[in-house]
Amino acid sequence: MHPTRKAALTAIALLAVATAGCEPGAASTTTHRTAEKPGCPTVLSRAKQAVKKAEAVDAPWKGPTTGPAAAGHGKSIVFIAHDLSNPGPAGVAQGVQEAAKLLRWSARTINGQGTPDGYRSAFKQALALKPDGIAIAGLDAAGVADGIKEAKAAGIPVIGWHAAPTPGPDGSPGLFTNVTTRVEDVAKISADWIIAHSGGRAGVVLFTDRTVSFAKHKSDLIKKELATCSDVKLLSYQNMPIPEVNKRAIGEVRSLLSRFGDKWTYSAAVNDLYFRHTAAALRAAGKDGAGAPFNIGAGDGDPSAFQRVNGERFQAATVPEPLSEQGWQIADEFNRAFADKPASGYVPPVHITTAANSGGALSWDSEGYRQAYREIWGK
Repeated sequence: MHPTRKAALTAIALLAVATAGCEPGAASTTTHRTAEKPGCPTVLSRAKQAVKKAEAVDAPWKGPTTGPAAAGHGKSIVFIAHDLSNPGPAGVAQGVQEAAKLLRWSARTINGQGTPDGYRSAFKQALALKPDGIAIAGLDAAGVADGIKEAKAAGIPVIGWHAAPTPGPDGSPGLFTNVTTRVEDVAKISADWIIAHSGGRAGVVLFTDRTVSFAKHKSDLIKKELATCSDVKLLSYQNMPIPEVNKRAIGEVRSLLSRFGDKWTYSAAVNDLYFRHTAAALRAAGKDGAGAPFNIGAGDGDPSAFQRVNGERFQAATVPEPLSEQGWQIADEFNRAFADKPASGYVPPVHITTAANSGGALSWDSEGYRQAYREIWGK
């Protein structure tokens, strides 16, 4: 760990001990409890233990340490993003670009514009470039199945990021591999954070994008986990497609506040982007950025999400994907494909970032991943 970051985290840890029960993360002991005990003491205890583990800040590299040496210079890959306004795919694209530069490959990013027609058009553009590999990020592999089939026929491996329900080679028959954390783990820990932080008593609004099956699956799992605590009530399950969030967020939030008022104490969303746009409406309604509703993003942990979390501005927590690290993993998976080797199968563990454990950072990655991949590639 970088000395500066380690020092900052140590200082924060000492402060947390000195002020236990006063920080936002201790709201479960003060803000929402009543004399009556919550109806899910066993679930609450388990949730607290899971959250404590996920909030740990030391993250030594547990990914691959062996693999084929770097393919020759001049390989070309095309990265198709669901929508470059979505900071998750945009962050992964940056990681791919960084790794490709080290490998002396060319890497081009195409914006899928957040629509099925846009994805198909982008895939056609990618095929026309005749690259050595194609990556798809944040869009369903099934939606571009014909393109993937054409790529495979041409000997072009296709790698996904959040492009199938599960990580690894089994994520989709057409993908060489799918790079992601386990959606089940992300969904569960997001719901567990709400249960733990609220002391087992919460009124929750859940935001999703039902046009993306990966996102809907994630939010359905969050809903299922929230239901394990009888005193956590799902007030509303809101569908807002990610490309429409910037236009619809203010109206949706006003409506929710009108319907539920102070009963709305927590929110979860499949993507941090929702809280970028709901903040203005909550602020206009006179809500305290460090108070209820306490918001957690179940991905992707982009820099703006970290800024909101660090500043306690209408987002209390995020479950970040290690975006840059996953960009490097995509490059490594392509290198394995080019060498006719199997995918690494690596799945990053889940993490929760709050103002108490971020150390002021603007991203989350495992320690040492760059050095590990450099050693594998001989760079």
